[in-house]
Amino acid sequence: MKTVFTTLAIQFLFCAFACAQTIDKNYKLPGKGLQQHDFVYAGEWDIRKPKAQSMFVVRGGKVVWQYSIPQFTAAGRVQEFDDCTMLSNGNIVYACMSGAGIITPEKNILWQYTCEPGTETHSCQPIGKDSVLMVLNGPVGKVLIFNTATNKLLKEIVIPTASTNPHGQFRHVRWTRNKTIMVGLFAEKKVVEFDLEGKEIWSVGNTPNPWSAIRLHNGNTLISGDGNGYTREVNPKGDTVWEFTKADAPFVIGNTQTANRLANGNTVICNWIAGNNKTEEWAGTVQVFEVTPDKKIVWALSSWENPDLGPATYIQLLDETGNPGNGELQR
Repeated sequence: MKTVFTTLAIQFLFCAFACAQTIDKNYKLPGKGLQQHDFVYAGEWDIRKPKAQSMFVVRGGKVVWQYSIPQFTAAGRVQEFDDCTMLSNGNIVYACMSGAGIITPEKNILWQYTCEPGTETHSCQPIGKDSVLMVLNGPVGKVLIFNTATNKLLKEIVIPTASTNPHGQFRHVRWTRNKTIMVGLFAEKKVVEFDLEGKEIWSVGNTPNPWSAIRLHNGNTLISGDGNGYTREVNPKGDTVWEFTKADAPFVIGNTQTANRLANGNTVICNWIAGNNKTEEWAGTVQVFEVTPDKKIVWALSSWENPDLGPATYIQLLDETGNPGNGELQR
């Protein structure tokens, strides 16, 4: 039990923020709510539902699929959905802290990885046919590449970090079109691009709490700042060319955990609010929003009842064109 409480304390240490505000009563949420996009949705650490940490598929404004796991395993290990990508065949690749897997629409597990004690994973991304890239936080932080058809480990890449606490090492790790790996290092407050031999080939500093970083098609990098509440695009020189911060929003920004660039140039940002354990303050907050390059918000989702989607960590818009198994949705 001591381990559980230690884990919870660490969780809140990295993710807590003040959320005494709610949406301004005079602010009308833009867009069409659940009907704006079809999407896959997952959010971590919904402490209101210890038996149902969930992934959702929403189509036509309604939840058409849901898969849930308990917040704790029988051994007391934390489970939470941190990552989810629907493939072209409808299967979903996911990470849930205690492990990772691939699940079919019929809820059959096709492949599964279970983390050993003292390790955890918050990221699992499909990379081509029958392969995934996942990050393994632990005594030695690693990126693992598996062939999921054979369950063969194809590559193990050590990611150097100053953090000795697995939970404080990294979150989303992403593959690039150039077959390199983007990693946000919490302890170092920087984003690093590694090649497949673990050699650092690019980095940008002054990025506190870099929860996720993706390489855009234009060569820039889009970074999410977690509890610092920023979403920042930097060019190859490390200069900030676009940024959305808490000051730019007409509603409370909690932890900006992930962001994705759309084909139309807009950016969709997940606004995770579960770092505030006053769950009565969650309802009415914005979970996901879409913002234009000139920072106009054109869609803001707040769905805490009928359906209650819970906190937002990651969203995949299903109306975006491109093969999600090849990283084509990273614009």
